[in-house]
Amino acid sequence: MTEPNKQPKVIVFSTPTCSFCNMTKKYFREKGIKFTDIDVSRDFDAARDMVRRSGQMGVPVIDIGGRIVVGFNKPQIDLLLGIK
Repeated sequence: MTEPNKQPKVIVFSTPTCSFCNMTKKYFREKGIKFTDIDVSRDFDAARDMVRRSGQMGVPVIDIGGRIVVGFNKPQIDLLLGIK
C-alpha cells in the first residue's frame, strides 16, 4: 500500500530547445513536483526508450508513475498527480 501523499515517479523526456518541455519543467517546479529530466537530444538510448513507451518522437513525453502523457497536457498531468 502506498502512502496517501507519496508522489509517483515523474520522468520528463525533453530537449533544451523545446518550449513546451521548458513550460512543463517550470510548472513542476512551481508545484513542488520532483522529476527526473532526460535530454533525449544527447541520450539516444533514452530517446529510443521514450519512443518505445509513448510511440511518439515529439517531446515532451512525461512518465507519471508509468502512465504516459504526450505534450504539456496540464489537465491530464494534474489528474495523474492529484493537483487541484
